[in-house]
Amino acid sequence: MTTANDVWQKLGDLAEEDAVHVLTRLFAMYEEQQRRSPDDEAAALFFRNLGTTISQASECNLNRR
Repeated sequence: MTTANDVWQKLGDLAEEDAVHVLTRLFAMYEEQQRRSPDDEAAALFFRNLGTTISQASECNLNRR
């Protein structure tokens, strides 16, 4: 069984362009899941968490300027 730590390690080992590809693929997978089942809570949670994370990263970037 793959653990969160295993996945975290694998993510850390990726080149930056591969990490972008992983995020894009993950987004597309959840987008398809939500399209097939609009009430899917896992997909909704993914997009809520992703939106929050993007907002936090944007705020951090603004604060660094």
